[in-house]
Parts: sequence; C-alpha cells; structure tokens
Amino acid sequence: MQELITGHARFTKDQIVDKGIEIYNRQLRSKLESENIGKFLIIDIETGDYEMDDDDVLAYKRAMTKHPDGARFGMRIGYRVSGTIGNAISGARS
Repeated sequence: MQELITGHARFTKDQIVDKGIEIYNRQLRSKLESENIGKFLIIDIETGDYEMDDDDVLAYKRAMTKHPDGARFGMRIGYRVSGTIGNAISGARS
C-alpha cells in the first residue's frame, strides 16, 4: 500500500500504519469490504472510530471533527494504493 504520510505528535508513521491495518483486518474488513470496494476509509487508531465515503476529503473531515487530535490511518477499501497516515491532509479541498 502506498501512503500519503503526514506526521503525528504521539505516534510514528510506522505505528499508525501497523495499528490502522490491524484494526481494519481484525474489526472492519469482514463487515465493510464486500459492500464498499473503492470507498475511502479513515480509521482513528486510538478509538477505532471510522468514517467512510466515496470522497476521501469528506471522510477525513468527518473523522477530524470527531477527534481533532486523533491519529488517523486512511485507505481505499479493496485497493493496494491510496492510503494516508497522520493528522492532516495537505492541500485538501474545502
């Protein structure tokens, strides 16, 4: 998976990736994947809360509203690319 990497004060990028993948595989994959291929998923690695949308920026903004300082891992369901890590998307659309 190729990630867009952004920093976070409490976690390394590797910790965010590892925890995000772990949460997805253990808790979310079986209930989300078959019906949501291609959607963007943002997971707060501290709480396990997630947001999903066809638009990555909308999913990210909703996740950020829930936990502004959260450590988030993002991915596109069913794809090996289009992942994000951290607390912010630079150059995000408004």
